[in-house]
This record gives sequence, structure tokens and C-alpha cells, in this order.
Amino acid sequence: MSRQTNVQHDIAIIGGGPVGAALALALRDSGLRICLLEARTPQTASQDARALALSYGSRLLLDRLKVWRHIQDISAIRTIHISQQKSFGRALLRAAELNVSELGYVLPYPALQSALDLGLQDTATHTLYGAQVTALQGDRDYASIYYTLDGATHEMQARIAVVADGGKLLAAQHPPEVRDYGQSALITHITCSAPVPHTAYERFTPQGPLALLPYKDGYELVWTAPHQAAQEMLLWDDATFLRTLQQQFGERVGDFLSAAKRSCFPLGLKRAPQQTPQPHIVLLGNAAQTLHPVAGQGFNLGLRDAWDLAQVILDAETSAVGSEKMLAAYRAQRRTDREAGIRFTDSLVRLFSNDMPVLSGARAAALTALDCLPYAKKFVAKRMMFGANG
Repeated sequence: MSRQTNVQHDIAIIGGGPVGAALALALRDSGLRICLLEARTPQTASQDARALALSYGSRLLLDRLKVWRHIQDISAIRTIHISQQKSFGRALLRAAELNVSELGYVLPYPALQSALDLGLQDTATHTLYGAQVTALQGDRDYASIYYTLDGATHEMQARIAVVADGGKLLAAQHPPEVRDYGQSALITHITCSAPVPHTAYERFTPQGPLALLPYKDGYELVWTAPHQAAQEMLLWDDATFLRTLQQQFGERVGDFLSAAKRSCFPLGLKRAPQQTPQPHIVLLGNAAQTLHPVAGQGFNLGLRDAWDLAQVILDAETSAVGSEKMLAAYRAQRRTDREAGIRFTDSLVRLFSNDMPVLSGARAAALTALDCLPYAKKFVAKRMMFGANG
């Protein structure tokens, strides 16, 4: 007799963050038995202070998931201004030129998480809050998930286990490919004297990219610098911080007036060799790949992971969920978009985050060409909004 008779769930989603929650919502009408294991306790708000840059394509997916209308505190991006410090050449991407209402959006991570949590309440997904997954094993017929809840140890079987919580579970057995860019991102909220409505800025400097994302009364700042320099910047007084930012960015938004509390996190490329490392197991989002924030692709790529996996599951017979045939179909569906997103982000970091004179002119020429060639501009904007499969 097949051991599938022991399977309690068709799908177990490990991690109830935005990517895991999005998968559960995409499958809400599937009739499948879905369990979501989330380490947070019920009604615990996310403590992640980072702002998210959502692409227009991600907004369309969140609309389909019926959660966009619940998201509060959204700022729209209709223009992206791209420039290089100490060099000519700049490019402008405008939503109006691309026949879309917006290029993207800026919102706090907790606002998105709250909207997704609210959406989950209207589904049949069985959510185990406070569940800490300790081990995961893919077998011939199903995946086994081991977790603790309320001080007790439990075991669960599912036709497919989806890891959407960062991927630490399988890191020892399947080490990810890691590339340390030697950079950290310092993030904070800033105000200025002449903000430009709905305009985001990406400015490349020798030490790394500097991004200003429009939000409320100012901008969410993502300032990239070598690890040691970023730690020192955390210790600067506000006057020194704002003065140095002004020198790096210029006066496109007037004078910088204030900075909120600053935080810092290291940057790198982390890539799982396989999105399906064991039978009946799939990695999604940051568990599959963690990207540099230079082009704002990380979460948007993860959301497309979740959507495409849901479509592959919906196309399969229930008995085939988690099978190698289904996993192969998912890998094929995601291959082009995933590889293109990783290459695009990695190439930007390598090309623009240095002070090599031989590349300065080429970078400036590339920005000028991007601004002058409608086809090139449309290609880049479409890639940023919808990914390689868009």
C-alpha cells in the first residue's frame, strides 16, 4: 500500500511572510488541503522596518489575490531617475511613456504583511501560528516536516513542502551559492526641502548605489557602502549624515532636512543551486534566491515564484502534486525569469559599483543610450515591472 495514506496535507507552506502567504492565497479556491506554518504568534505585527519597492506587475498579482485594496500607506512611483555620480549621462523612465499608470509603489513591509494576513482569514488554509520548523525531509512519496508548537514536538506529512522562510532549513544539506558584494545597505527615512512627487532616484556612486524612494513626506533611503563605512555612517550625527548625503546625491530634491532612525544590513547574492533540492520540496522567494536591492527585484521575483508555482499546482491532478513531473514543470516555468533576474541585478552591481575610469565613460554612454532609445527604455522598464516572462 502507498504511504500516501499517511499524508495529512496536500501542501505545507513553511513561512507565512508575503511570499508564503501569497502562495496560500493563490490556491484559495483549489480545494486542496493547505497548512501554513508560521513562527509568529497570532496578531503579532511584523517588526521589519524596511520599505518594499513593488513593481507594477506585483500590484497586478496582488489585485488578483484580492489583497491590494486592503493595503494602506502606498506611494506611487511614476518616474525613475537614473544617474551616475561625477559623470554625464542619465536616464528617465516614465510610466506615461510606457502606457501604464505607475511603474511601481513604495510601502512598509508591515502594511503588506497585514493585508495578506487579512486575506488569509477568508481562506480554508489551516495556519499554525507559533510553529517553529526544525527539520525537513523529502521522501519518495511525500515530505516530512518536523516542528515544535507550544513546547511539544510534532511531525507532519504533505505531498509538497514549500519553503518560503529564508531557506535556513536545508542550508547544511544543500549549501547555497553565496557572493559577498562587500557592501551593506543603510536604510532610513529622510525629508528634504523640494521633494519631487512620485519620482524615485537611483544614483550610482563608486562605493555603491544610492536610492531614494518616494514615501509620505519624503523618501525611503537605501544607501549602499562598504561594510565598515556603513557601520561608521550609523554613528554619524544627523548633521554629518545629511551633509555627506547631499554631497553624494546632489540637489535634485533640494536640501536634506532630517533623517529618522538608521539601520543596516549586509548585501550579497545567495542562490540555491536547485529550487527543488529534494523530492516533494520547493524553495520560494528568499529561500531560492536573495538579491542585491539595486533594482528592487528581490521580493517581486519571489512573488512571481509563488504565482507560477500556484498555477503549476492548479494544472496538476491532486495525486500528482509534488511529483517530479510537477516539480520539473515548475523549474521550467521559472528558469528564464529567475536566471534573468539574478543576472540583471548582479550585472548592475558589478558594472556600476566601482571607480574604474575605463568603465565610467561606458556607463555614462549606456545611460544616455537608454534615455534616447525608446526600444531599450521599454525593454528595461518591462523587465523591471514584469520580469523576463512578462
